Amino acid sequence: MQQADLHNAFEKWKTCLIVPTYNNDGTLGQLLEAIQELTDKVIVVNDGSSDSTAEILHPFENKFTICHHKVNKGKGHALKTGFIKALEMGFERAITIDSDGQHKLSDLPVFFENLALHPDAMLVGSRNMEQENVPGTSSFGHKFSNFWYKVMTGNELPDTQSGYRLYPLAPLKDKKLYTTKYELEMELIVRMQWWGVEVIPVPIDVYYPPDDERVTHFRKIPDFSR
Repeated sequence: MQQADLHNAFEKWKTCLIVPTYNNDGTLGQLLEAIQELTDKVIVVNDGSSDSTAEILHPFENKFTICHHKVNKGKGHALKTGFIKALEMGFERAITIDSDGQHKLSDLPVFFENLALHPDAMLVGSRNMEQENVPGTSSFGHKFSNFWYKVMTGNELPDTQSGYRLYPLAPLKDKKLYTTKYELEMELIVRMQWWGVEVIPVPIDVYYPPDDERVTHFRKIPDFSR
């Protein structure tokens, strides 16, 4: 899929990108610069960052929709803010992408190609968790999360932790969600199944930076066991 085709896909499918961010000033600017070459259908949610995120976002205020939380409320709350704004703006779907540089924009065509086959589905990026540079805690949390997903839904999904997803927004309208941090992503895929939405994995690549470059606010076990 060429760049122009990707731009048209966002228009055709009434899709936006939602970028929740918290203290990722080392990667955020570069990500947004790359995104603006592909689409202007972007909602960035600054979840009360205490670093230079606000300054980085300033040049993009006339290009993207930017929402600011005065205090850090958690990734789940940031996603909720993004979904509400997307619905207000008339979007029918949203692709969520993390701001830490792990998700690759080159995988965006995979979502639209699969969307054409499954227009009513939720698509979840599925990573190769066997690659050498995957942190041990990520691999363990991945298996633990997959286990709980199967318990709650009776179905299997190869990567329940991936934050790179395409959500149909109509099922979220006027629905109450109960969690506010990273566990919201688990709640969402479970509830989508309960609401009758097909949840389909799609293959994606992922970059895991070295330990000294990695920034995470994710507590692997508590977020999945609440």
